[in-house]
Parts: sequence; structure tokens; C-alpha cells
Amino acid sequence: MIGKKSVSTQVQINTSPEKVWSVLSNAETVKQWNKVLIPLKGQLKEGSVINYEFYQDEGGKASKIDAKVEKIIEQKMINQKGGVPLILTFDHKYILESSPSGTTVKIHEEYKGIIVPFWNPSPVEKAYERLLNQLKDYIENE
Repeated sequence: MIGKKSVSTQVQINTSPEKVWSVLSNAETVKQWNKVLIPLKGQLKEGSVINYEFYQDEGGKASKIDAKVEKIIEQKMINQKGGVPLILTFDHKYILESSPSGTTVKIHEEYKGIIVPFWNPSPVEKAYERLLNQLKDYIENE
């Protein structure tokens, strides 16, 4: 029996999708604003594996996570996947949508695996809320 769960969060940023994309996809500056899911090694291109430090709790201990970049749609979506097959896998998406007041940025992540029914992903959702708010603050106060 394989369980399924997901988390989702979003933020409204008062700028264009082009500007959000340029900040979100810039490996040189991402560490200036992102204190949640920090890329250590790898490139943001389809087929690449990126090594991350994930800080679920603010000021907490980092977990090491590897994610394979599955699909990139410029200024619209980044899709990454990883985990341990059958145990716990993730399908992570950044989604950018143009809106009248700027750009809606969403993080949606789906989990599958045998330990999923016994696991509470809400702390991960809160971490992603922090990440999106850090992105918003960086862009709007730059």
C-alpha cells in the first residue's frame, strides 16, 4: 500500500513573471535570499541532479536532498523529483502565473511511498511558505 500526500503554498509578488524567473533561476544570487532550500551543487537544467540543503525549521539542522530536474518551462515552471522509490518520493514544482498585480508563485509538492501515511508534511509546507516569502521580500525590496 503506497500512500499519497501533498503540500501547496503560494505568494503574490508585485512584479513580472520575467523578473521572478530571473531571480528564482539565478544560481549566483539564490543563496542571497533563499534560506530554506539551498542549492549546493548542480545546474538548473533538464536532466541535471541538484544537491540541496533543506532547512525545514528556521534555524534548524539541514537535511541533504538530491533532486533531478525533470522539466523547465521558461518563466512558467520548474519540476524536480527525488527521494527513495517506494519508500518516500517527491514531485516538486515551482509554478509562475501572471496576474493583474504581478506574478503568483506557487510551490506544489506531491509525496508517494509506504511511509507517507505515517508522516506529517505540514512542517515542509511551512518551510515552503518561508521560502516564497523570502523570494517576495528579496524581489520587492531589492
